[in-house]
Amino acid sequence: MASPSTLVLASGNVGKLREFNQLLAPLGLDVRPQAEFGVQDVDETGLTFVENALLKAREASKISGLPALADDSGLEVDALHGAPGIYSARYAGEPKSDERNNEKLLASLSSYAEGQRSGRYWCVLVYLRHAEDPVPVIVQRSWEGEILAHPRGNGGFGYDSLFWLPDQGMSVAELPSETKNRLSHRGRALQGLAELLKVAHG
Repeated sequence: MASPSTLVLASGNVGKLREFNQLLAPLGLDVRPQAEFGVQDVDETGLTFVENALLKAREASKISGLPALADDSGLEVDALHGAPGIYSARYAGEPKSDERNNEKLLASLSSYAEGQRSGRYWCVLVYLRHAEDPVPVIVQRSWEGEILAHPRGNGGFGYDSLFWLPDQGMSVAELPSETKNRLSHRGRALQGLAELLKVAHG
């Protein structure tokens, strides 16, 4: 039986679940994966990260009857007019593949020199008290960097091996996980959400 402090996470990602629980447990909140409540992934038909996160959160809340959390995130490259954007996870089409997505990104930027390859990761988090919540809590954070011409590092996932951090002198895939969680778009968005929920649950 779910307690009043139980939230459903509109994702099956184990890493995300762990991150959410680490930050929200001190607030007395227990984050559970949507699969526990029979929630299926929804079609991400929105045109923005915010729209897609809302779609996921509303479906999870509707099916579970609980408050819901969802995130949508991706990479925005200036030279590509914001691509891959909301299509980051499926940039190279189906089936989804980090390797194929990275290859397509490198091919798309092949005519751009260093210094012309700026971009940023975005993370949008949405919290709904219930499925019809008219005032969802929305937090968004970005992480600035540049796109490398060749992958570096073996950590992370997605585009991390191509995402260069000038202030760190390394790619995201080369960062220690603790540093990544502190600096990243998702880590800082989670911190922002925790602060807002601390006020709401205070």
